[in-house]
Amino acid sequence: MAYSKSRRNLLAGLSSVTGSLLLPRSVLAADLTPRAAEGPFYPTRSMRMKDTDNDLVKVAGLVREAGGEIITLKGQITDRKGIPIAGARIEIWQCDVNGKYLHPGDNRPVPYDRGFQGFGHDITDGAGNYAFRTIKPTKYPGRTPHIHVKVSDQGRELLTTQFYIDGDPDNAKDGLYRRMSKAEAHAVSMNFAQGPEGPETIINVIV
Repeated sequence: MAYSKSRRNLLAGLSSVTGSLLLPRSVLAADLTPRAAEGPFYPTRSMRMKDTDNDLVKVAGLVREAGGEIITLKGQITDRKGIPIAGARIEIWQCDVNGKYLHPGDNRPVPYDRGFQGFGHDITDGAGNYAFRTIKPTKYPGRTPHIHVKVSDQGRELLTTQFYIDGDPDNAKDGLYRRMSKAEAHAVSMNFAQGPEGPETIINVIV
């Protein structure tokens, strides 16, 4: 897909600043990225679209892009010693701009945006960097906007968590968000800045 080239450029830029992204050689357990529930809408292989790459806003074979505000989500995955994990698989899944999940369990009478993959994955480069093109998360009934995240290495699950929008007014009403300490919430909160391809956010993951 067209995003593959931009992803390579993005990861090349990330690699050039790896030193600034790397974490201290040792971290306390409290500094690890906090875990969170997988939730009921993790799409199994049979539920996913054929296109499951790291560009969730462009489905292979379709001309139109997904609705919603397009963002870049990127970062670095390291272990607790600050060593980058190369070749790790990171998956994300989230509801579309209408608040609908790509999952038969979400049977609300809401149309699903077929231009949105709903699920995607990336493989970290040699410096542990990952990148996604997706939409800014939107509301799902009863939850604050969030993105589900799962990290595995060589088939072994390392982490399941959720990313949130920093400062979203609904965070204070969300049961899962409120369980976290301020430090934990900060570790999984997305702050956006203008990047070369639009709004982008960096979340580094420690497992």
